[in-house]
Amino acid sequence: MTNELLESFREAYRNLELLPLLDQRELEKFRVDYGREVLEDLEQLVEDSPSGRGKIIFTGHRGCGKSTLLAEFSRQLHDDYFVVFFSISDLIEMSDVNHINILFAIAVRLMEEAQKQQIEIKQSTKDAFYEWFAKRTRIKTEELGAGVNVGFNLFELISGKLKADAVIRNEIKQEFMRKVSELIAQINIIASVVQAASKKEIIVIIDDLDKLDLKVVREVFQEQIKALFQPNFQIIFTIPISAFREVSLAATIQTETNDQIVQMPVSKLFQQGERCQAGVVPQPEAMKILQAVLHKRVPNHLLDPETAEQIIIQSGGVLRELIRIANQCCRICLKLVRRQPERKDIIINEAVLQEAITKFSIDFDTRIGNADYEILQTTYKNCQPNDPKEQRFLDLLHGLYILEYRNARLWYDVHPIVTQLLTKKM
Repeated sequence: MTNELLESFREAYRNLELLPLLDQRELEKFRVDYGREVLEDLEQLVEDSPSGRGKIIFTGHRGCGKSTLLAEFSRQLHDDYFVVFFSISDLIEMSDVNHINILFAIAVRLMEEAQKQQIEIKQSTKDAFYEWFAKRTRIKTEELGAGVNVGFNLFELISGKLKADAVIRNEIKQEFMRKVSELIAQINIIASVVQAASKKEIIVIIDDLDKLDLKVVREVFQEQIKALFQPNFQIIFTIPISAFREVSLAATIQTETNDQIVQMPVSKLFQQGERCQAGVVPQPEAMKILQAVLHKRVPNHLLDPETAEQIIIQSGGVLRELIRIANQCCRICLKLVRRQPERKDIIINEAVLQEAITKFSIDFDTRIGNADYEILQTTYKNCQPNDPKEQRFLDLLHGLYILEYRNARLWYDVHPIVTQLLTKKM
């Protein structure tokens, strides 16, 4: 007979996958109302765009819920706009992203979405588009197969080639590096045809650009930003929060977007300086939201209430960290249930949480050195680093060692799990 406790923890473990909520089933099961002000900011910029061609930057810590919020936002826009929402990582190997293949990915996804929505485009025009894409990705007519919808099949093949074939990506880059205007012109032709046929303005939302290394972000959003922003429709780009600590890069982005930047904040569990005070109580509104996130995934009978509160506190208010810690706790409990199948009292309690925290502490510790600990110590004591533009600080911010918060002013704190490491070294 299947162990019921094992099955309960298995279900909780599956619910705690580190993936954004993208489809309707996931949203109905796990969605918690958060980020309302952020959605309102995005809505205002999109709907009030003077030209209908604005470029918006969406930023925030990795794992703060941006992808889920953007997926929801794309659904809200669907009735009034022709929406193309995709992750760059689904099309391009992340180590090989540049402005050329971002633009090419936009062109591919525009056509793919038009096919999915069965937008009526004159056949001769579609054939010309297909030929253009097939030539650039070296797809032969016979590869499409007989009796198959050429549009869907072509773009499935293109997506696969872009993701897996570095030679194709390099050839596209080489072809358009010196004539990017030709690529942009083709994108605008496609967009014009789709917009006329759908009778809707186009908005493209590109997720996961915030996972790029800062070096790549500089190349794309500083050196090539003018080319990237030339398509004649609205685009929302995600970028890492650490990019805005570099003066020249931030200034370029602000200028080119006309300061159309939306930042998604981390849930603030404590006010600045409170986290060291004895008896301090976490902010009730933030706790309520994160408790809802946790309990939608882990049944109450598997989770000690006091431990649930500690999991939230140890997350620092970052959704990804909350899920990651709870996921590790479930893994530990699954091993315990298998080891002691006769026990019926296994739950996520303080001992389980401490084992999970120890694992994460070791992971954090192995990636940094003494110089990093000096920055962490300064940030912990002062809620600010000595130099917020220093590359080591930016790397720590990008890696969630340091978290950024906002009240009336900007301030920083050390990730709670890293804080435990830090106190042992101080």
